[in-house]
Amino acid sequence: MIIKHLTHTQIDKNKWDLCISKAFNGIVYASSWYLDIVSENWEALVEGDYVRVMPLPVKKKYKIDYIIQPLFTQQLGVFSIDKLDSSKVMEFIEAIPEKYKYVTINLNTNNKIEGQNINSTSKSNFELDLIKPYDLIKNTYAKNTKRNINKAENNKISLSESVTINELIHLYKENVGKPIEHFNDMQYNILRKILSYSLLKGKGRIIGAYTEHNTLCAAVFLLQSQHKIINLISVSNKEGKALSAMFLVFDRLIKSNSEKNLILDFEGSNKDSIARFYKGFGSSLCTYSTIKINKLPFYIKFFKS
Repeated sequence: MIIKHLTHTQIDKNKWDLCISKAFNGIVYASSWYLDIVSENWEALVEGDYVRVMPLPVKKKYKIDYIIQPLFTQQLGVFSIDKLDSSKVMEFIEAIPEKYKYVTINLNTNNKIEGQNINSTSKSNFELDLIKPYDLIKNTYAKNTKRNINKAENNKISLSESVTINELIHLYKENVGKPIEHFNDMQYNILRKILSYSLLKGKGRIIGAYTEHNTLCAAVFLLQSQHKIINLISVSNKEGKALSAMFLVFDRLIKSNSEKNLILDFEGSNKDSIARFYKGFGSSLCTYSTIKINKLPFYIKFFKS
C-alpha cells in the first residue's frame, strides 16, 4: 500500500482516531484532539485507508520547514492496526517529505529500528502492569520505596482530587518550569488546554498531596486512554519532597487500580534519581527511540527550535 503525505486540512480525523483506537500500539498522544493542542497544524503520513499512520508535528522557522517532538508528548511514531516491523517503520521515516530538512522525533516503544541506518538514541520509560492484586505488586516495591510510603503516612500526608488546574499549574511553574529557559506563556497555555480538555472529557485526573496543615505540596496529572494511566505531570515542592508525599500518591494510585486491565505509564526518565523512583514501585523498563535527520546546509547544522 502507498504511504501518502497529508496536510492538516486533508486528514480525515474520524478515520485517524479510529485507527489510533484500534492500533495495537495506540496511545493518547496520537489522538487528533491531543495533536491539535500540542501541534496546531500537524500533518501526517497515512498508509491505505488509515491502516497505519504517522503524525508529523511540523513547524517553520526562518523559512525552514522542520519536524520536532512537541512538549508534553513523550512518544509518537508509527501506529498500526496490523503487524509492524522495523522495515515498515523505516518506510514511513523515508516517506517524510524532502522539504523537512530537520527532523527530531520520538518513536513509540513498538517502533523497532534495530539494524536500520538512521541516527537514533534510546530513551527510558517505566511501566507497571496493574492486573495483579495490590499485595503482590507491593511485594515488588524496593525497601526504600516502602520506607518512604511509611514516612509520608507518619507525616500525615493526605490525598485529594479537588486540586484545580490553576493550583497544579502554579505548583508546576514554581518547581519545574522556572529552571527551563524556553518555558513561557505559550507552553503553559498548551498545558492548560491539555488539562482542561482531558478533565472535561473524563480522560484526566488530578491528585494532590497535602501536608497536615492542608498545604498542597505535591500533585500529579494523569491521562487515561487505551488501557493506560499516563503520568503526564508530577511535581513536588521542597516540603513535599522532604515529606515523601509523591511516594504515597503513587502507592495509593496503584492500590486503587490494582486487579484492573491497566498499565501505569510513569513516562520514565533518563535521570538516575527519577528512574530510581519509578523502578522502586516494581515497574519495568521500556525503551523508545529518538530519531534525528539533519539535511540542513553546513552553516546551520546546529539549528535548534
